[in-house]
Amino acid sequence: MRRALSQSDRPRSEPTIALINIVFLMLIFFLIAGSLAPRTDGDVALVTLSEITTEPPSDAMVMLADGSLRHAGDTLTPEAALVRFGDTARVRLLPDRDAPAGELVAMAQGLRAAGVAELVIVTERGLE
Repeated sequence: MRRALSQSDRPRSEPTIALINIVFLMLIFFLIAGSLAPRTDGDVALVTLSEITTEPPSDAMVMLADGSLRHAGDTLTPEAALVRFGDTARVRLLPDRDAPAGELVAMAQGLRAAGVAELVIVTERGLE
């Protein structure tokens, strides 16, 4: 009787060592499985998008380096852009890299004040 009481009073340890071993084995498995993919030849030069000319989407408004605006081939003044895109659900704005930041911010604020629900400023992701 005394023996049964002493065994039940001892707290049962959690199996943390077993869990660590399983996670470690899974890590090793995925490291090995990920390195089994065949590598490309060193002689292959991949295509870069800088060599391809692309057109902006037709529904996007483009801000050029001098701050002027274009949409669907038309040149717009900031006031005309606000009239054209006011109360629009979504506007995509493609600013040039050298566009004046002050005019870009002013246009974004003007579009939001005119009732644009969602303003998306399209940028380019760097490779670095």
